[in-house]
Amino acid sequence: MFDIGFFELLLIAVVGLVVIGPERLPGTLRKLALYWGRIKRSISDTRQEIEQQIGADDIRRQLHNEEVMERLAKAEAELNKSLDIEEPNTASEQSAAIGNDETKAESSSEPQAAAENPQPTSDKTAS
Repeated sequence: MFDIGFFELLLIAVVGLVVIGPERLPGTLRKLALYWGRIKRSISDTRQEIEQQIGADDIRRQLHNEEVMERLAKAEAELNKSLDIEEPNTASEQSAAIGNDETKAESSSEPQAAAENPQPTSDKTAS
């Protein structure tokens, strides 16, 4: 807030020593520190009271929840995007696997059909 360097603080101390005097300077500094602390406390209390009245905690919590939901939505969109990119590869692999399964099923069904429907054979040698 205040950009006060070492030189400025030294200048304030010298002026205070000259104006107030060395005997009263420690007591005056104590009083100033006491008043400064009281002012900070009263400002803090007033701020807390105002925040309670307007429900600042609820507003902060709601903003935080909205921020979390936005991050989740972005993550979900990225995940969906990455899955959409990978799906064509897996879909072609799946269609190839389905085609292989159908081919295997057709070839395996032929012997089953032959076993279920035996063809009459002419056995001329046996008669």
